[in-house]
Amino acid sequence: MATRRVAALTGAVLLLGIAGAARATERLGIGRPATEAEIAAWNIDIDRDGRKLPPGSGSVAQGRAVFEAHCASCHGSRGEGGIGDRLVGGQGTLASAKPIKTVGSFWPYAPTLFDYIRRAMPLNAPQSLSADEVYAVSAYLLRLNGLVSDETILDAKSLAAIRMPNRDGFVPDPRPDVRP
Repeated sequence: MATRRVAALTGAVLLLGIAGAARATERLGIGRPATEAEIAAWNIDIDRDGRKLPPGSGSVAQGRAVFEAHCASCHGSRGEGGIGDRLVGGQGTLASAKPIKTVGSFWPYAPTLFDYIRRAMPLNAPQSLSADEVYAVSAYLLRLNGLVSDETILDAKSLAAIRMPNRDGFVPDPRPDVRP
């Protein structure tokens, strides 16, 4: 009974806080609704199947140069890790006592690698790489993990076609609101 009262009180306080913030914005003239252009500029997420991947392409060789210039200072010269996460290796370790979660061992979908690099990297300048540079870095990281050849050139179609080793390693989410 006491738990229900606490939950109800917490919900009421939360709703009052949200309503109060909305009224303060109107009353004080602080903020404004985002424009369609502002929303579009941030609406750059890529689905796991590669929907919404942008035009462009990049090779493993180009990716090596971009990685050395923008990524190696944190992730090591060959993705072995440093102040940033390890990106290479770890295949076959996920079921062990000390799993190594990397691009090659843990990530289930290659397009989400593009998405993450594009939105969040490099850490000191997120969203600063062009689509071609992100395709190239993705190709280089996939090459370092043995998933593509040295001659690979990635674009939207070829990136979406890559089957990652851990594709089937996740438990499906049964909630109907999150199904693709």
